[in-house]
Amino acid sequence: MTQRVAACVVCHGKEGRATNDGYYPRIAGKPAGYLYNQLLNFRDGRRRNATMIYLVDNLPERYLREMAEYFASQNLPYPPPQSALASGATLDLGRQLVRFGDKAKKIPACVSCHGKALTGIAPATPGLLGLPHAYLYAQLSSWKAGSRHAAAPDCMAQITERLSMDDIAAAAAYLATQPVPGNAAPVAANPLKPSLECGSFPKQRSAP
Repeated sequence: MTQRVAACVVCHGKEGRATNDGYYPRIAGKPAGYLYNQLLNFRDGRRRNATMIYLVDNLPERYLREMAEYFASQNLPYPPPQSALASGATLDLGRQLVRFGDKAKKIPACVSCHGKALTGIAPATPGLLGLPHAYLYAQLSSWKAGSRHAAAPDCMAQITERLSMDDIAAAAAYLATQPVPGNAAPVAANPLKPSLECGSFPKQRSAP
């Protein structure tokens, strides 16, 4: 496996841990289902990155799933959050969107799908903390522009269509400045009921 993922760690860092600056996201500890879905999305053209497409283009699904499970199993410390470069008003807007959403625009809160602690939900919803601002902003913008896609129904495409670019900047700035809790593992069940159905993961289980 070390040989198989050697190309991955060139960009994503040793064991997939990355850093909190720059662009490349941390993949260590993300839900295996999420990582597997993203490898398929690159391979099948729903996500566009020349390097990623080149690396996964001819790999079988079993091979990709094993790679996803390897990185999901890495339980490593997170770097400290990034310093705030945004204004207080921007961070307040980001907090509102992330924690509560915007009912007037029919935008659900990020926590409703990604978990109250924003550390993700097994098997396939990623955590949003410990990611670089540049990456968060780029991905939300890519969904809004239609250059990133997920399996239908593409809930993130629906959400970002309703977000303004100021909303995207605010959410990315807020998320990048939040500390990662000591237990950053994805939770097993979602106590909240997501308002949108997403094709990239099975229907989320609610906590008993």
